[in-house]
Order: sequence, then structure tokens, then C-alpha cells
Amino acid sequence: MSELNSDILRTIIDTAHDHFFVVDAGGRVRDVSPAAAAVYGMSREDLCRTTVQALEAQGVLKPSVSLEVMRSGKPAQLVQVTGTGRRVIAQAHPVFQAGKLAAVVSRSMDLTDLQLLQKEYALLQRRFSDHLRRSGGTEEAGLEAELGELEVRSELMREVALLLKRVAPTDATVLMLGESGVGKTAFAHQLHLWSARPEGPFIDVNCGAIPESLFESEMFGYRHGAFSGAAPGGKAGLLEQSEGGTLFLDEIGELPLAMQTKLLKVIQDGSVTRLGDTRPRRVDFRLVVATNQDLARRVEEGRFRLDLYYRLNVIPVTLPPLRERREDIPGLVERQLKRLNVRYGRDKLVSRCVWQELMGRDWSGNVRELENWLERAWLSAADDVIRLEGASVGPRSGRAMSSLQEGARGGEASMRLGESESLKAALARTERAILAELCGELPSTYAIAERLDISQPTVVRKLRQHGLRIGAHDGQGGGR
Repeated sequence: MSELNSDILRTIIDTAHDHFFVVDAGGRVRDVSPAAAAVYGMSREDLCRTTVQALEAQGVLKPSVSLEVMRSGKPAQLVQVTGTGRRVIAQAHPVFQAGKLAAVVSRSMDLTDLQLLQKEYALLQRRFSDHLRRSGGTEEAGLEAELGELEVRSELMREVALLLKRVAPTDATVLMLGESGVGKTAFAHQLHLWSARPEGPFIDVNCGAIPESLFESEMFGYRHGAFSGAAPGGKAGLLEQSEGGTLFLDEIGELPLAMQTKLLKVIQDGSVTRLGDTRPRRVDFRLVVATNQDLARRVEEGRFRLDLYYRLNVIPVTLPPLRERREDIPGLVERQLKRLNVRYGRDKLVSRCVWQELMGRDWSGNVRELENWLERAWLSAADDVIRLEGASVGPRSGRAMSSLQEGARGGEASMRLGESESLKAALARTERAILAELCGELPSTYAIAERLDISQPTVVRKLRQHGLRIGAHDGQGGGR
């Protein structure tokens, strides 16, 4: 059997597209895949006659990922510059025998391949869009009745909706790309309703809103006694709560590296182990993720796992910004106006003079900014007609202080002390107004923390204290 295993390993190394290195505990190169010579500038025979220490000193590996694993005893990922001037993503894993490091197995991939892969995805999406335009027919004609809460009038968004409708019955992972506020959450929820799991739960997780110290217990759950303060009987994590339904991980680019490793294992094994437990539990859910970041760039920077990127990038769907689909603005305005009228018990209308402003803006915050902007205009209107002067209330930028000042002029957040109001209460009200504005305009608690120059856990605590959440204006919800 050992001879068969050796032959299997030999075949894997010889035929793999990635470039494999097998290094012993002392750093000597024991085996290399043939294709590695073109990337590292040395023949397979020469590479197998040296050590990774010597290769790093000679500049063939800058730096050596195998040496990093030998130092830490843990898996590692980094971007290397090779002796031929190429940039590659390298991953390495330790091999232990009897508790001691026996070898390191690493593989690398030329970033040129990753860029080609991105181009292939873009080309496939364009071809699919062309196919939908040519053969939409009956399928597109019936789309209107199945859109639910979505407002889709532009050709671009109809193509996105049709693509999601076609892949919805499968369990393929969908990666939603697009700027903050374009509506990724709304489309993810509609994908869930179109799927074969509509009766199951739709679990919406904002990866940027959970402090890293709490992420593992929230996502994976914990058993009784796992840590001080653990609930009696333990708790099912969000992964288990998604059983039979859809797990939507928003802002996946904010996921800490340690949690990326654990998430990858769940995707591969189909099971989850609670914190403090040893018994894995089977989980069955459809995974949908979203980000406004360039994940390929984060992979290059060593901030996102390459293998997880491949696992997630099965069906990439790009939602265009609002400025590229202005045909959707009237429908979005009508929907938000209806919500506001129901919420506040009035029946206000948008004046015709406002439409030039609505259609002419670039809406850098996309649907979320449009909805928040219209709410400010609704609240500022003195009567039942939203006019241009009322609609102009509110910022075009994300500056929290200028937002507060604009809101004060419109009567939304007065800086004056209320009658018998204490200084503490006034400061809390001002703090809430600033945080509410940033929740509607910035994509994550990390971004808010950077903007306010405070820690991310402090932001999370303050949002909970004030009843606010990311993607909502003053706690009222909004597009993502």
C-alpha cells in the first residue's frame, strides 16, 4: 500500500497545475513539480539539490513560505517574488509525525493565472448576458411577477435577476460583488426565495459587525462550559441555525484569517464543531457571500485565503452601481416613498421638480444613499409635497459632522439642549445621530472605527447601545 501511495503522490506532483515543493524538517528540498522550473528559474534537479534557506538567501524565494511554517509550526500563506521576477501566491502546510515536524508541503500559483481566471469569469458572465438577451423570451416575460420586493427595470439588473433565478435551484455558492449599498442583501434574499430551500431560514450575517473575539462562538456555537459566561446547555452557532436554508455572509472580505480557515473546513467537510466540543455536527445550507472589496487583491496582500477564494468564486454575480442603471431610480423612489408613508402614517408625494435632482445624482452610496436621502427629504417637507428645497437637505458626502450640521438645519438633529435635557442626554443624542448617519453611508464597523478614530469593538458596543446597525439609517433599514 505504501508503494501505491508513493505512486499516487508522484502522479499528483507531476500533473498538478500548481507548483509543489516538498521540504523536510531541516529545509532540504525533497521534491518539486516539473512546472516549478519555469517560475523559479532553476531546473527540478537543481532545486532538489539545495535547501529553502539557500534559495531564500539567493533570492529565488523572496520570502520562503516553507521557512515560515518551520518557524511557526502552522500553515502559512504569502506572496513571493521569484528569481524570474514573477509574483506568486504560496501556501504551505506542516506534516507532523509523532508530534514532531517531519516535512512541509507547499504549493504556489502564478498571479498571472489568477488574473486570467478573473478575465475568464468576466467573459463567461458577458456571454451568459448575451445568451439571456437572445433567449430570454418566456422566462424574462414571467420575471416581473417573481421579483418580490426587488425593483428591476434596467436591462443590466434584469440580466442579474435572470442569472440568479437560473442558478437558484442549485446549491452552488454565489459570490455577489458590487459597491456598498447596491442591494446585495435584497438580491441574496430573493435568491433564497427562488431556491429549493424557501421554507428554510435565511440567516444574514455581517462579517464586519461581529467583533473578532466573539466571532467563533457566534458563528460556530459553543457547548456548556466552553468559556466563562457560556449559556447553560450551550448554543447553536449561525452555521447550525442555517440548517435547511441559506447562509448569507455579507462583507466576507472582513472575515479574520483564522475564521477563514474554519469556514473553509466547514464548506469542505459539511460539518461544524462547536467551541469546546469534540463532536462534529452535520450542517446543510446554501452559502451566499457578498463583498464590495477586490478579493483577488486581498489574496495578493495575504489577507484572504486563496483556497477559500476558489471555494467562494463559483458563481460570481456583479451588481452594477445605481449611476449605471438610472432606469431603476423611479421604481426605487416609489417603493421607498410607500414605505415612508406607511411608517409615518402620511400620504406624501414627490414634486415633479425633484426628479431632475433624483435622476441627475451619481449616488455614490447607491440604493442605500437614495433611500436615506429620500427619508430626510420626507421628514423635512412641511406639507404633503416633497419639494426641491426639502429634498436638498442632507449631504452628498460621508462626512459625519457635516451630515449632522445639515440635519440640524433641516430639523432632524438639533444641537440645542431640550427643555430639562441633561448634558449627558444631549451628548448621547448627538453621538447617536453621528453613528446613525455613518451606518447608512459606510460599509462596516471597521470603516466607522477608522472614520471616528476609535476601536472596532467600541463601535459595535455603541451601535448596540443605540439600537443601530450597518446598512440602516437611524435604525430603519436600507439597501446593501
